[in-house]
Amino acid sequence: MGNLFGVLGIGFLLGLKHALEPDHIIAVSTIASKHKSLFHSSLLGVFWGIGHTLTLLGVFLILAITKGSIPEKWGMAFEMSVGVMLVYLGIVSLRTLKRKDIKRESKESKQLFLKSMFIGQIHGLAGSAAMTLLVVSVVESMKDAVLYIGIFGTGTILGMLLFTFVVSLPFVFVGKIQRVERVLTGIASIISICYGIYYIYLMGYQEGLFI
Repeated sequence: MGNLFGVLGIGFLLGLKHALEPDHIIAVSTIASKHKSLFHSSLLGVFWGIGHTLTLLGVFLILAITKGSIPEKWGMAFEMSVGVMLVYLGIVSLRTLKRKDIKRESKESKQLFLKSMFIGQIHGLAGSAAMTLLVVSVVESMKDAVLYIGIFGTGTILGMLLFTFVVSLPFVFVGKIQRVERVLTGIASIISICYGIYYIYLMGYQEGLFI
């Protein structure tokens, strides 16, 4: 029992660390800039973590029941989809800088939580192969595996909650200064696009697609 608690504790810490990986940070930063409320921005991180955890849990259960594994090509495709998503988020964010339709922006704001959850699901799908192998290596039963993923997910949700709270601070404080806010949003968007292209290249290079 003591060993199990130790493993779960490690899972929680790994979840916190996992939330702060560059691609996760950039993706959430891009959409967090859309909210002018610290509370709502922080919730975006929570929804991201929930989506991420549900995907990991779902994939693990499917593989555990079918006794299967994720093909390497599928795993790489999932990884590259993260890069494509980052580029897409950056482009969409840049396009919104040109919009001045308040009603439209308000409508889009209501969709950000579901969008954040969907982004978390994509990240969860990309990391599902590695996570499945990790869980199998540290636990002995299905019950403990589900518990481990749940604890890992809790750490991820908490880590992303804290991060989105911090990253939202400058956007909230400069919210009344439109020019500064647009500059910050533009920077976040460009970083998302550049890192997305780099991520796609990195994954493709590992597969020998790019020389």
